Amino acid sequence: MKIVFLGSSDFSLHCLKALIEAKYQVIAVVCQPDKPSGRGNKTIPSVVKKYAIEKNIPVYQFNKIRVDGIETLKSLKPDIIVVASYGQILSQEILDIALPINVHGSLLPKYRGATPIQTALLNGDKETGITIMKMEYAVDSGDILLQKKISIDDNDNAESLFEKMGVLGGELLVEALNLIEENKAIYIAQNPEEATYTKLIKKEDAQINFNESADEIVNKVRAYYKNPTAYFVKDGEKLKIYKACKRDNLTKLKCGEIITANSKEGLIIKCLNGAVEILEIQAPNGKRMDAKSFLNGRKFI
Repeated sequence: MKIVFLGSSDFSLHCLKALIEAKYQVIAVVCQPDKPSGRGNKTIPSVVKKYAIEKNIPVYQFNKIRVDGIETLKSLKPDIIVVASYGQILSQEILDIALPINVHGSLLPKYRGATPIQTALLNGDKETGITIMKMEYAVDSGDILLQKKISIDDNDNAESLFEKMGVLGGELLVEALNLIEENKAIYIAQNPEEATYTKLIKKEDAQINFNESADEIVNKVRAYYKNPTAYFVKDGEKLKIYKACKRDNLTKLKCGEIITANSKEGLIIKCLNGAVEILEIQAPNGKRMDAKSFLNGRKFI
């Protein structure tokens, strides 16, 4: 089977590597255009592009695949188009070129949309999973070929869960393609009445509101780990938070007021139903560090 692979992220990379290691014939890789990144605003290729080049696989990058990618994809004459965290919506014309298979980071029909892994963390779910589905034009509505569950540990954040999900996605993708190749694939329709949807993440979504519960705040820190990174503003400074935990507290302080802030006890802030301890923090133009080191010699109250 000739496969064209569409993907741009670390999650995608796991899936592409699984295909290559399983000796599938990937004739081309399509990923998002290179984007400026970092303080120097240098243009850096995605991890998927780098890997494809290492493996001598042709790479294509379209600003709008629905406009300028159709003829190229048709000319490749693939048997299957595999999509895993690509980042652009495909037109029906593209879906009609070959059998379109998608690796989705949830147990569909739950969490259709672009941010299923972050949403599972935001909601404090204890499990999630991977779905391999046949793509249709409506978002994540296609028939399901395979699904597999995975547990979400209390200490998982977006980085660790994406890693685990990427590995599982690659394994399940290979299993699905084996079924297709052996003409053993059975597709099961989704129940649209059970569908739930995710939303795109904006930077302002990551601002911590201490009027929320401790669980909600901690889950936000986990879900937005590194991108866009949870934060709160104190004395005009935007303080990024990388790790936090909930603490029981019966004080009569108002939400958002600081309970402790010193290098011995750490940073604990009152919230709706208790308190949140900030464990890892970063000030503007500063280094990420544990909160106790951050508070050493710093007046915070």
